[in-house]
Amino acid sequence: MKTDRLVHMANQIADFFAAYPREQAVAGVTDHLLKFWDPRMRRTLLDHVQAGGAGLRDIALEAARQLSR
Repeated sequence: MKTDRLVHMANQIADFFAAYPREQAVAGVTDHLLKFWDPRMRRTLLDHVQAGGAGLRDIALEAARQLSR
């Protein structure tokens, strides 16, 4: 899957959780990525974050960073 598509999808998930307090929003996005994205999708997103994470909203970016921990 193309990186720009994954960025778009991650941002959509972040938009859903945007109304939540930040900590809960990040946790919600992280949980979603772990439960519903396959490892290849997560790896591609993490590679994108390592390269700067262009286009990712703050909540999606922080959730992706949580995945790498």
